[in-house]
Amino acid sequence: MVPLSYLLKFIEEDAPFGDITSEAVIPEGVRAKAVVLAKQEGVIAGVDEAKALFEHFGVKVEVKKRDGEEVRRGDVILELEGEARAILLVERTALNVMGRMSGIATEVRRLVERVKAVNPKVKIAGTRKTLLRPIDKRAILIGGGEPHRFSLSDAILIKDNHLALVPLEDAIKRAKAFSVYKVIEVEVESLEGALNAAKAGADVVMLDNMTPEEIAKTIEALKREGLRDRVKIEVSGGITPENIEEYAKLDVDVISLGYLTHSVRNFDVSLEILGRVE
Repeated sequence: MVPLSYLLKFIEEDAPFGDITSEAVIPEGVRAKAVVLAKQEGVIAGVDEAKALFEHFGVKVEVKKRDGEEVRRGDVILELEGEARAILLVERTALNVMGRMSGIATEVRRLVERVKAVNPKVKIAGTRKTLLRPIDKRAILIGGGEPHRFSLSDAILIKDNHLALVPLEDAIKRAKAFSVYKVIEVEVESLEGALNAAKAGADVVMLDNMTPEEIAKTIEALKREGLRDRVKIEVSGGITPENIEEYAKLDVDVISLGYLTHSVRNFDVSLEILGRVE
């Protein structure tokens, strides 16, 4: 689960001096029952996070749908009981977290299923193109994808801007000397670059912004040189839900998409107060 301390920052941002509407309108001590509902079909995510937030403010939570479950419009995800002010204080933050995470998880699940139908060995991965990393990475996992790097500290990924300053072979040599525990990935944009990276000892070769035809030729060249089995092949750049299956047909290991987080559509969830608890 995403750390509660991280989630509470959203509450602090949303109510820096309290929820003045609820404090003005609802008498102190009024208790209520409420439900969180799915308003569309998809994969629900962020349930654990919402539960932790409500419970932190003293609201009793009963989970009806767990992270990763398929839901339909109208399904009850959570049943809540507690102080009305507390429920309403947490409402929007909990719904925002669940909406974003469920949107990502739903799209990841959809793409994973489509890709697996074409090539069962291929994995779908997200990228670092997000500022809500703990939430987004966990949502990708719930949807059945790979989170890729969580941060710049996780793995070594040598990109074009690094290679503009240091030659490829030297960069890989330096990376290997830096750590024996970190995976070394190299981003390339050509057949020649892929061969050079594999020969120099990269663990993962990312074929970036290459067409399916270019990727197929590159993989054949790696096989001829006896290099294909030495490396994992990741493809990235320009991959969309419309063309992803063309990439999945190839002999690749991972397809990574920034689209999963930078273009996510929120999943529709709502909270409804059912009434007072006397």
